[in-house]
Amino acid sequence: MVLNVFAQDTESKPKQNVLPSYAWTLIEPLGLRNESTIDTLFSNYHLRSVPSMSVSPAYATTGNLGAEGLNLIYFDRNATSDFFFQDALAAWMPTMYDMRFFNTRIPMTLLSYNTGGGRDNAQDRLSGTFSGNINKRAQVGAMLDYLYSKGSYNYQADKDLSWGFSGSYIGDRYEFQGYFNHYNFLNKENGGITDDLYITDPAEVQGGSSKVDTKTIPTNLSKSHSKIVSERLLLNNRYKVGFYKEEIIDDTTKVKTYVPVSSFIWTLKYDAAKHIFKNDVLNEDTEFWENRYLNANGTDDRTQYWALTNTFGISLLEGFNKYAKAGLAAYVTHQLRSYTQAPDSVTGNPSAPEGLNPNPFPDIKPNERQNLVWVGAQLTKQHGTYLTYEATGEFGLVGPASGEVKLQGKINTHFPLFGDTVSLSAYGKFENIQAPYLYNNYVSNHYIWKNDFSKIRKFRVGGVLVIPFTNTKIDAGVENVQNYIYFDKTCKPVQHGGSVQVFSATLNQHLGYKAINWDNDITYQTSTDESVIPLPKLAIYSNLYLKFKVARVLDVQFGVDCSFYTKYKSVAYQPATMTFYNQDEIECGNYPFMNVYADMRLGKTRFYIMMSHISQGMVEKNYFSMPHYPLNPRRFQLGLSINFAN
Repeated sequence: MVLNVFAQDTESKPKQNVLPSYAWTLIEPLGLRNESTIDTLFSNYHLRSVPSMSVSPAYATTGNLGAEGLNLIYFDRNATSDFFFQDALAAWMPTMYDMRFFNTRIPMTLLSYNTGGGRDNAQDRLSGTFSGNINKRAQVGAMLDYLYSKGSYNYQADKDLSWGFSGSYIGDRYEFQGYFNHYNFLNKENGGITDDLYITDPAEVQGGSSKVDTKTIPTNLSKSHSKIVSERLLLNNRYKVGFYKEEIIDDTTKVKTYVPVSSFIWTLKYDAAKHIFKNDVLNEDTEFWENRYLNANGTDDRTQYWALTNTFGISLLEGFNKYAKAGLAAYVTHQLRSYTQAPDSVTGNPSAPEGLNPNPFPDIKPNERQNLVWVGAQLTKQHGTYLTYEATGEFGLVGPASGEVKLQGKINTHFPLFGDTVSLSAYGKFENIQAPYLYNNYVSNHYIWKNDFSKIRKFRVGGVLVIPFTNTKIDAGVENVQNYIYFDKTCKPVQHGGSVQVFSATLNQHLGYKAINWDNDITYQTSTDESVIPLPKLAIYSNLYLKFKVARVLDVQFGVDCSFYTKYKSVAYQPATMTFYNQDEIECGNYPFMNVYADMRLGKTRFYIMMSHISQGMVEKNYFSMPHYPLNPRRFQLGLSINFAN
């Protein structure tokens, strides 16, 4: 497979006779490589420190950077994982889809530090990425991301630590890509503020004073926290069988090139995760939650999960001769999966001890182990003058996967127009899959449920149009989902037996004249049943800025940006299960969150200064992205990133 190279900075040219660095990610299930970029551009560097903007222009969040959140752009949401507690923190956990591998030729270290706030609400993040080549084929890497934020409101602090190692070897016959990542995320849970008037009308609850210290606002919980500890290991191996082809260069030099014909693939994945939820204040435990099943004196929920997955495949490679216009692969996947839940102290006891509710489902197993098998095939064309495509089909044979169907495909083309190249893509996906095990069986101190959900069926089609000469990108699609599972106002999963359609269209448009630039991301989406899939109909991110050089050495981007989405019956957050549930009483939205910033770069150093949430006090004060969880108030922030390339 040939990769187009990406320079470390697309605005700078590599030195002559020096091959530029490049990066790639992996495509499931067989580990095909997909070109990516190396993050060294200074433009919009400030965004990574704003919780309500770093993920999406419409993001429901508990407020703090590194804390739980839900993307309100439906087509940008990740699929529900087998261990749903992690989904609320997915924005801060790299997955196989965005885990990058590098070939940097020379050692590269990207080190950044971002900070903001004062002593009581400090927000700090230190992150680093290292990559170094052993030789032109082999590479090793490492990453570290440490985020510690006290939060702007009481009992909201989080401490997120991620670290990992990676490596790759791209040889003529053998290829390897692998990584190990570890996550330890500790998040204080305050259950939201007790009265929204502290934000919307503080004078009413403070005896006439309109000034409020956010650290004095009372919260529903004070001694609660959630903890996620997880590990992810991936080892992707490919052995290629082929022949050597002799080529003559400059009429004299003979060069032998290895041409692979077929390959044998083995991918091993291991995922392990543990969720802990603790609350040590008895009166809060009884006031905030209706039920107590396991412990009348507090909560110490623990749920564990691990999965070992092996995929074996064989492929006929694209391009080994003029008739091999596409690559074709077949594979089989086996997974061993295990769940361990809190031991049920009242199992078999018809009358619960004092202070506890009787267990409604005493037959839920505290330990469950599953064997699953899928078979699949993949057809790909990754090289072509006018047309590339990818199609994958997967079918479940054994265990809970029995009867599952997953089909997805994408086709890309491009054509010349007005002296430039326009690209057009179409995509489609069909799934008929089982509900995650924990949606059917769950035991904890405050929530116990047992369900027998039907398979979830989804069908999505859409297309993407990119017009370079007008700096326009349009992405539009529609999805029909049947038997959709969501959390209702009781904070328990329920299944909607009918169908819900979601239509989404996003316009990315850049406008510019000399130093003046205006970027707009506009998404319109609609759901045919807002009680099942509630969505803001319109979400906008707009960024107006000047971009220029000072003394020919300092790059500057100076501007004002804003995120906004329309009102809707907002999702709410349940800290005991780290889930988002539907409610029909409170609306959130119609609030412009604005920042003024300056992003700069000097040589291999980039930095920013920013005053975030400058719109506080300029418009209405209802700056909630979820019921009872206000966004961070105005604060000064800055960040620094250095690219150490030796």
